[in-house]
Amino acid sequence: MTDMLKTGSEWLENQRVEHMARPVTYVRGAQSLEGVPATVGKTVFRVDTNYGGSERSEARDYLILAAMLTLGEDDTLVLPEPGDQIVEVAGGQAYTYEVMAPGGEPAWRWSDPFFQTLRIHTKLVKTEAAS
Repeated sequence: MTDMLKTGSEWLENQRVEHMARPVTYVRGAQSLEGVPATVGKTVFRVDTNYGGSERSEARDYLILAAMLTLGEDDTLVLPEPGDQIVEVAGGQAYTYEVMAPGGEPAWRWSDPFFQTLRIHTKLVKTEAAS
């Protein structure tokens, strides 16, 4: 029997990639994957301080189909790791975002119940003229 919710979720994710994504470069060490379709989002974190308060932190998120995140000559599927980078070019500038999250939070999470899409949390670490 066909799982209609999963089929609908797959269709919706394909529509997101086709109509709401921009190409980015995913970088891990010396390896990089260019032209990865990613949708930009954000997550607001509230991290408790040791002084009875909390700090608000905002991450720039990239939603990427897990099946598209491959590295190496054998195109091995990988999951994001802190320290990986995502480079986005816009308006003649190259923006480099590092995979990370505040306060011991995970650097990524699944964005859907069928484990299709990664929501990767990042912070801007460098801006330079695009080459």
